[in-house]
Amino acid sequence: MTNPIEIEVAYARPERQLIAKLTVEPGTTARQAVELSRIAEQFPEIDLANLQLGVFGKAVKPDAVLREHDRVEIYRPLIADPKEVRRRRAEAGKAMKKGGGQG
Repeated sequence: MTNPIEIEVAYARPERQLIAKLTVEPGTTARQAVELSRIAEQFPEIDLANLQLGVFGKAVKPDAVLREHDRVEIYRPLIADPKEVRRRRAEAGKAMKKGGGQG
């Protein structure tokens, strides 16, 4: 018989964060941990069918098996494409002749 392991499941919105501490059986997957945490009941925007997960900032698949003291992080969808945002900033900088001072 194996001993249960301690893990956490975390989710954050700008105005509210939650970290649920759980004791689970070895072999528990990231998806199972999210389901066991019941965190989606408090955050209805979490789409259990299309979870984007990580463990300590590193992306993992929902079927990744957890280890003692892992923290499963549920990621929100991106509002804007980071590459597109950088491209727009670069274009805006060129248009303003960034670096030039008033003379």
